[in-house]
Amino acid sequence: MAKGIYKRGNIYWIRYAGLDGRIVRESSGSNKFRDAETLLINRKQNIKEGKQPEIKRIANHTFKELAQEYVKWAERQRAFKQKKLVTDQLVEKFGPYPLRRFNPRLLEQYQTERLQKGNKPIWSKQGNAIVRIWKGNKPATINRHIAILKHMFTKAVEWDMVEEETLKRVRKVKLLEEQNTRLRYLSTKECQNLINACDKHLRPIVITALNTGMRKGEILSLKWDNVDLRHGFILLERTKNGGRREIPINATLQTTLTELIRRLDVSHVFHDPNTGRPYNNVQRSFNSALKRAKITNFRFHDLRHTFASHLIMSGVDLTTVKELLGHKTLSMTLRYAHLAPSHKVKAMDILDCTLTENSSAQKVHKKEVTNHA
Repeated sequence: MAKGIYKRGNIYWIRYAGLDGRIVRESSGSNKFRDAETLLINRKQNIKEGKQPEIKRIANHTFKELAQEYVKWAERQRAFKQKKLVTDQLVEKFGPYPLRRFNPRLLEQYQTERLQKGNKPIWSKQGNAIVRIWKGNKPATINRHIAILKHMFTKAVEWDMVEEETLKRVRKVKLLEEQNTRLRYLSTKECQNLINACDKHLRPIVITALNTGMRKGEILSLKWDNVDLRHGFILLERTKNGGRREIPINATLQTTLTELIRRLDVSHVFHDPNTGRPYNNVQRSFNSALKRAKITNFRFHDLRHTFASHLIMSGVDLTTVKELLGHKTLSMTLRYAHLAPSHKVKAMDILDCTLTENSSAQKVHKKEVTNHA
């Protein structure tokens, strides 16, 4: 790329020294390199002739105006509902703020406020009274807010809604340290107790989760077109990380899916038989099943952890588990590594063989010979 021209998103920007020697950064307003190159040549010619270039002034837009444009743009993106929800919460806080007023201090204060007090109240019984208390958000939730806000400002620069200097200030805000160490999974007996405690409509959904490791959203949106019972696999066209994922169907899941009543006028696998519409959520019935099964401190997403944990404990390698879960990197799967003690035993055996040139198998053979003697 030519010196003095760089890309911000889809828009080309130019950089040159003004009459006072200071570096000027200016958007070309175009996604074509040739337009940016022409603008840069004109600006340098003006400077050479001693003329101060007339740079297009950016209006003083508010955060609410940016949010409106961002939501329109995000409609084509994955996880639009989540982005829309976060954007709405950000507008509640920063709606009338001019974009140029954003700085690290403002956003760090927002982080602190969310840590101390979230956006949703919790009703708690204290004595004979029920009071409303506010519980702070977890660092992971706040980080999602900041990440989306930073991306909004990146788009704002592309759309000529704010100068790049503001974006640089916003990007200085550091994400909070996350403590994502929770790993709750069910024992084999607890799995069966939960299945037995499920209502009729919930049972096949839970069985699918336990036998595939699919996310709740992937299960509830699953269509028969993506299920191949003949060849025994489920094909997810669009997953959370944007890729395709193929999941084998085992005997238990094969039986469960075969027993489901399939309607020709309904495309979804799991649906309300009265309306034909897919289930939007099964949280209430899932909580009831947990209560009947006497299982505490457990979420629907933990069924995915249960799937992965039992695979690892059965001796399945981490790479295979990574592919089944649809993780982008192996580091995401390593949280289950401690459940595979056999890996450590194997590693020590390899070390023993390397250092002593004597494997465990050879030691066993020597022991047997000694005993027979």
